[in-house]
Amino acid sequence: MLLTTGQAAEELGCAVTTFRRLINAGVLPGLSRRGVRVMTPLWVVQALRDRLHAPVHHLDTKELAVLRVDAARQVEDTDRQWIGYASSLHPEELLKSLRGWWRCDPASVAAGGVLPVTLSGYVVAVLTGLDTWEKGKGGRHAFPDAVLAGYLTDLATPVKHLIAPQQTDRDVADLLLGTRLTSHSGGAIAYVATGSRSAN
Repeated sequence: MLLTTGQAAEELGCAVTTFRRLINAGVLPGLSRRGVRVMTPLWVVQALRDRLHAPVHHLDTKELAVLRVDAARQVEDTDRQWIGYASSLHPEELLKSLRGWWRCDPASVAAGGVLPVTLSGYVVAVLTGLDTWEKGKGGRHAFPDAVLAGYLTDLATPVKHLIAPQQTDRDVADLLLGTRLTSHSGGAIAYVATGSRSAN
């Protein structure tokens, strides 16, 4: 059974624009097109609906920064060609598109030790190596030494690519990728409490 974008959004309890971001980012399998309509298999929508929430309480921090992105779009920039997320981007391109420039408190981002990247409320990538940052205009910051610990090419199954050199970074990416992580913010960076009791 195939669902229209509107039906899929209704099934998930989200806005049509929110579901469309997942389509545009290329993370949903089995899509078919009927004229201007994009049809999504029911099983894909059900997999997203039933997805578990991110087990952030396992992380050794009380607060975690979350980078909320849209589907990737091209930009005119000196150090990157894209901003946002797309499953088709090469890992090097993807890292450049995600590691700045964002309005944030860089010390708080670094303190969390890991930066989950969410698209429509699902973790699609994980960054680590956030100890150093650069300051730009308008309170924006970039993390030039950030590491792409892992990313998804299929959110429904999910299909994870764990590529960080360090096993600990790959482990945290494996823990978070494909999970739901709700956050609220007026900007790209949000902060969520983890409920971790082990954090100092």
